[in-house]
Amino acid sequence: MTDIKNVTILGAGNLGAQIAMFAAYNGKNVISYDINDDALKAAAGRFDTIGKNYLNDLEDATEEKVSEARSRLTQTADLVEAAKDADLIIEAVPENTDIKNETYSKLAELMPEKTILATNSSTLRPSDFAELTGRPDKYLAMHFANNIHLVNIVEVMPTAKTDPEIFRTAVDVAPEIGMVPIELNKEHPGYVINTLLIPWLDSGALLWTRNITDVETIEKVASTITRGDMFTPFYIFDRIGFGVAYHITANNKDNPDSQEMARRLKWGLDNGYVGTESGKGFYTYDADGNRTGLSDFATRDWSTESDAD
Repeated sequence: MTDIKNVTILGAGNLGAQIAMFAAYNGKNVISYDINDDALKAAAGRFDTIGKNYLNDLEDATEEKVSEARSRLTQTADLVEAAKDADLIIEAVPENTDIKNETYSKLAELMPEKTILATNSSTLRPSDFAELTGRPDKYLAMHFANNIHLVNIVEVMPTAKTDPEIFRTAVDVAPEIGMVPIELNKEHPGYVINTLLIPWLDSGALLWTRNITDVETIEKVASTITRGDMFTPFYIFDRIGFGVAYHITANNKDNPDSQEMARRLKWGLDNGYVGTESGKGFYTYDADGNRTGLSDFATRDWSTESDAD
């Protein structure tokens, strides 16, 4: 058992909200931080949805247990409040270098000496931000997969400057928040999950953005060769969320295929296509989260239509 009792999650988007709720569900005192009241209101809705998912998906879930988890979870838009008594802070802000730089610079002045800081970045190297934290020896990566109450693995990855004892504490706290730790020996962009997953998603996106074939065909082929419909590229994009996917593809500025994918995702975001969270992405979804068919976004004729259409 570790000494970590108070956990703060910075960023209450799709994945940040999941991490916060699952840590609270597993008994930690949790503060969920986001930048303003609108973001906090949106996160509260996510917590409600996550609680319903627990009741549907987890054998041990009860209304009482979900309610107790919510009682251990506090929301704030005050970074000072979020950081002041944290034993562990997990940064889950957007996958954008400028946002992360700003967040770490502010945190460095606020964290108590005891605080371990982890990034949930899925593609950026933690060592690129280590010095900004003011505590590179207490900084590392803890990367969570989407739908963490079902895919309950967390990749724990040190930088060259991470104290081995801090790394061990991060590994040991994982089961305390309901996760199975995956230990990486050294830093690697993409970790294990995304080193395997991103080429699959990039290939699907390339086939679509180059107009080799359409979304329906790509999904059909993917479901056939994986013998199921859970691992198709565009359904995964919906579960990841268009916001996360946009930031990752937009960051790849030297790749024209990535830039075209980012352009299309940006159009989607601007027009209400977010993914499973909003009920429409590449697919549309009913109130229970079941797919009802491909969306207008997925079937849009990008070869003739412009952003202004």
